[in-house]
Amino acid sequence: MAEPIHVLFVCSANQQRSPTAEAVFADWPGIEVASAGVDNRAYVTLTPELLEWANLIFVMEQMHRQKISQKFKPYLKNQRIICLNIPDEYGYMQPELVELLRRRVTHHLPAPPPKT
Repeated sequence: MAEPIHVLFVCSANQQRSPTAEAVFADWPGIEVASAGVDNRAYVTLTPELLEWANLIFVMEQMHRQKISQKFKPYLKNQRIICLNIPDEYGYMQPELVELLRRRVTHHLPAPPPKT
């Protein structure tokens, strides 16, 4: 069996958007997920170890990509960083946020097996 793709979701405080994404995609076949925030006040703060673990990084806003590039440049190797352009105006597991995440993330992930 192939190694799973390590997917990291990043927002500011790791309280609303990235933990929602982690929960939504936790059972997606072929991937392992984690989430973190770029702010010092984040519930789970982004670390070099998380970046080195990740193959694919989704950031919610361009400023998250900029903060990662500025603060963690030595730890960025061949990871793809994709900006989802999701503003900080949603609550944890809010249906509109879940729908946005599904629309913007799914096509970047390995296809799930067909439902039988």
